[in-house]
Amino acid sequence: MSDVGNETRGWPRSAAVFGSTGSIGEALCRKLAAKGCEKIFAGSRAGFEPNGTPFSPFAFDLMDEPSIQAAVDTMREAPPEWVIVGSGVLTLPDGTGPERTYKRLSPEQMAEVFAINTIGPALIAKHILPLMPRNKRFVFAALSARVGSISDNGLGGWHSYRASKAALNMLLKNFALEIGRTHKQGVVMGLHPGTVDSALSQPFQSNLPEGQLIEPAEAAENLLGVLAGAAPEQSGQVLDWKGEVLPW
Repeated sequence: MSDVGNETRGWPRSAAVFGSTGSIGEALCRKLAAKGCEKIFAGSRAGFEPNGTPFSPFAFDLMDEPSIQAAVDTMREAPPEWVIVGSGVLTLPDGTGPERTYKRLSPEQMAEVFAINTIGPALIAKHILPLMPRNKRFVFAALSARVGSISDNGLGGWHSYRASKAALNMLLKNFALEIGRTHKQGVVMGLHPGTVDSALSQPFQSNLPEGQLIEPAEAAENLLGVLAGAAPEQSGQVLDWKGEVLPW
């Protein structure tokens, strides 16, 4: 196990969570507040919650770049020290689940999965990374998944989801390399939260081994610990909830 999460480099005074009403996103917001974060931009499609001190709700749509730009513009005067993209999809809103065979591939469904899991987070990075300071530590992180690993794929299936997360991981690596040339203290990384008790995992929980399912509050605590200890040298990696590097 890595010692990433054991070396706390300091909790942020401000943060932004894109996807604040999902199971993990809301838990991240609550944990950040509990750790003394003074300003938390909480983004969701409706843009209403969490609310109250220290939350500042905003609306955005992962599939609508102008809404992302408008949301980021509200942070321009005082950019958050940490940015976490907690949105993602495994089963589409119409109930379409991950494809177990290539015979079920649909270009429309693939495009929607990539729009949410890959393109949306990339557009958030496009608009918010330019606001990050060059002389201070900052964190940009997006939730990824172990199944996005190419070398660790021994089962196949779940084609669009796996491919969208693998593509996200590559983009995070690219962003880390690019911004690392000018922002030496910045950290850009992917996070694998484990299997969390959420709407995303609910259809697949019946086959999980006992003890594998993690509560959202515990997952948030784990992920924030990883981010608190992440060093610039780890920028571009995908770390799991224990702070271990996932294979490409």
